[in-house]
Amino acid sequence: MGERGRPRHPDRLTPAEWRVVDAVRHGLSNGEIARRRGTSRDAVKFHVGNAVRKLGLAGRAELRAWRGAPADSALGRAGEEEPMLGPIGQVSRTVSDLERAKEFYGDVLGLPHLYTFGDLAFFDCDGVRLFLTAGEPKGAESVLYFRVPDIEGAYDALRARGVEFLGAPHLIFRHESGVEEWMAFFTDPDGHATALMSQVSLG
Repeated sequence: MGERGRPRHPDRLTPAEWRVVDAVRHGLSNGEIARRRGTSRDAVKFHVGNAVRKLGLAGRAELRAWRGAPADSALGRAGEEEPMLGPIGQVSRTVSDLERAKEFYGDVLGLPHLYTFGDLAFFDCDGVRLFLTAGEPKGAESVLYFRVPDIEGAYDALRARGVEFLGAPHLIFRHESGVEEWMAFFTDPDGHATALMSQVSLG
């Protein structure tokens, strides 16, 4: 007679446990993980406890700092290389109403919508992803500066779509080469500072 139930998983953690572990390492609480994964807090707590036990860790704090990857992950398969930062790949912003924010960034600003997963939405900013997450915005967030080739044309187009600017495009700095830095600021539906920026030269 063979053993009943699920066969033993070939990795040290099950796929469900890996997903929860990654969420813990991302800094999410059990409640946040449960909401995003559409499960109960008890199920998340169960997976966290199993992972801590299997990995021989003291608790959640050690789990968050634990370095490990699934057996089939590409992480660590590449050769050793000198650590180097690449270009920025993603910026995040917390929004109170995800659907309203999606309409603003997608329909009004014209950013291509990549995908939405639960209360997370992603847009493409010419190769850099804008990551929106639903929640209660807390404190000041980074200003998003969108580079445009024609700041006056972009200003007029966005005003026609209902964007309220805090002021007209204005000169920020003139380089010795004659290149000028111009900017114009506006806010998103949550009041986050956002801007257009453009470099202008006579040549």
